[in-house]
Amino acid sequence: MTTGTGTPPRMLPAWKALEDHHRQIAHRHLRELFAEDPARAERMTLEAAGLVLDFSKNRVTDETISLLCELAAQAGVRERTEAMFHGEPINETEGRAVLHVALRAPREASIHVGDEDVVPEIHAVLDRMAAFSRRLRAGQWTGHTGLPIQAVVNIGIGGSDLGPRMATHALRAYTDRDLTVRFVSNVDATAFVEATRDLDPALTLFVVCSKTFTTLETLTNARTARDWLTGAIGEEAVASHFVAVSTNAAGVAEFGIDPENMFGFWDWVGGRYSLASAIGLSLMLAIGPERFREMLDGMNAMDDHFRVAPLERNMPALLGLLGIWYGNFFGAATHAVLPYDEYLALFPSYLQQLEMESNGKRVDASGRPLEIDSGPIVWGQPGTDGQHAFFQLLHQGTRLVPCDFLGFLEPLHPVGRHHALLFANLVAQTEALAFGKTAGEVAAEGVEPALVPHRTFPGNRPSTTILADLLTPWTLGALIALYEHKVFVQGTVWGIDSFDQWGVELGKTLAGRIAPELESDAEHELRHDSSTNALIRRYRAFVTHR
Repeated sequence: MTTGTGTPPRMLPAWKALEDHHRQIAHRHLRELFAEDPARAERMTLEAAGLVLDFSKNRVTDETISLLCELAAQAGVRERTEAMFHGEPINETEGRAVLHVALRAPREASIHVGDEDVVPEIHAVLDRMAAFSRRLRAGQWTGHTGLPIQAVVNIGIGGSDLGPRMATHALRAYTDRDLTVRFVSNVDATAFVEATRDLDPALTLFVVCSKTFTTLETLTNARTARDWLTGAIGEEAVASHFVAVSTNAAGVAEFGIDPENMFGFWDWVGGRYSLASAIGLSLMLAIGPERFREMLDGMNAMDDHFRVAPLERNMPALLGLLGIWYGNFFGAATHAVLPYDEYLALFPSYLQQLEMESNGKRVDASGRPLEIDSGPIVWGQPGTDGQHAFFQLLHQGTRLVPCDFLGFLEPLHPVGRHHALLFANLVAQTEALAFGKTAGEVAAEGVEPALVPHRTFPGNRPSTTILADLLTPWTLGALIALYEHKVFVQGTVWGIDSFDQWGVELGKTLAGRIAPELESDAEHELRHDSSTNALIRRYRAFVTHR
């Protein structure tokens, strides 16, 4: 396994120093660290791109941070960052550049893939998206019957669904409420039926997002949408009620979509990094081009910070390195993301794909088995709901779960005391996790001795707090880019390719073999294992005799 420099991470001097350092401080409690250092919180807080990061409630010292930053330096994080921004093919297994940062670059920037400056083409697509969005939002894009569009249904899967779905929910306060925007991804027909059950085909536009226009789930749902539309208002209605986000003009045209209504993107954009591309069209329709641009500007601000800030004051680098500290030295297998804002309810799900598809790898970029753990299991849900679901385990369970708490100083809906109580819970949970409650403190309250162990909180549970003034398109963009670059830092240190996703292929290939065996009238010779064969036969028997 090799880092960005080609050296196995365990062979780096900083890794060995961190192993020694961990043995020295693993037992130390956050109570001690804060008591010894009155300036700890101030020193371990930084601001960038409209965000505030407080990492003081982590089980680290200044020496820890110094050693982690030295690990990043020895692993070549800086050099690989520049390679990414310069369009070099750092996606090794696919031989591609990784340039989601170019998608949000300002118009005057210049970023090359080979000899081509890609920024002008990016802005040409953004300009087409903006023109289309303004027409539709103004009621000037009409359906086949001449009526303006009132509902948009995004059909995609993975990154072409999770990104725009999450962001549209996150920025719902900024959306045009006269326009219904929904999302269909699951090949389960229930997803399509429920998304369209109360819609009028004459007033509905479908945005089909598939780079190759061959993705099984997306094309299955798109064909169902086509049947739903044409069954109501005729075959000739397709061109007025479908647009595509794709690179396959022939496939788009064969489906019946006018290639003039196809918005392209590039093979150097991975699906989970594609929200800032034409994949974000449904989001732009919901919030408008100006606010979409605000989101891109927030992303770009975090890109600039990540590229130039020193590692010890670099938000994405510190987040990534803290994850390595807990995952590789403390053995933490999971990481919780806890947004204290209902609008960010889908953000943990979005990060699950971003982190687990990117860094859920068992071999390094050269194909050699990893000798250390890579990406953690990412999970979470909004506070305060989570406090009544799984915080018991966070506080008193036997597993170490590092947490990120996300919050805002100002509410989008100032109603009574709601926001003060919400923010109080965020702060209280980080304090309780860090410092806990000792048996002596519990006993001093007069609790009977038999109950003291049950009401004791060990504390020393690490958390990072990320704040912004208000949830805006800008701050959402900055948050997304923050975690994108966190993933990049970790992948570089672990020596893996964070930008391929071969792990999703095997199950899809097998499903392609099994589907005809389920649907055929003829009895197939089944050549799977005994369990798989039995499941197929049970399905066929049920369908045959129902």
